Amino acid sequence: MYDDILLPTDGTDSMEPVYAHTIDLARKHDATVHVLYVVDDRAFITLASDLVDDVVGELEGKGKEATTAALDRLEAEGVEATSVLRRGNPAEEIIDYIETAGVDVVTMGTHGSNYQENMVGSVSARVVADAPVPVLTVNVNGDD
Repeated sequence: MYDDILLPTDGTDSMEPVYAHTIDLARKHDATVHVLYVVDDRAFITLASDLVDDVVGELEGKGKEATTAALDRLEAEGVEATSVLRRGNPAEEIIDYIETAGVDVVTMGTHGSNYQENMVGSVSARVVADAPVPVLTVNVNGDD
């Protein structure tokens, strides 16, 4: 049923519950996990062009660290995984990846308590509304 699972990540520690659910789902279906990190470039509109390259480079470095950590976590659990780094509007890039890569299901976290995690929550809401495949959302707040 699920051959390919998309796991968008922001690289924060709050992703651990999402990883656990993704690993469980991947094992049950012998699925490949696609780890996706999107550098949100909407914030760069007001930056001077010479600063954009520095900021993008730093964020892409964070993205590579996040995807590498996720790959290591998944592969340590015996789950086949691949990673992708994109740049753009996170929700739009996630939807585009779903459509172009042919994933069967998405696992992602809900919003958290700080600004960055709240942004992730709004991304999750948009993906749930627009995704052409099922989306499993996982509470990353630790609330019951």
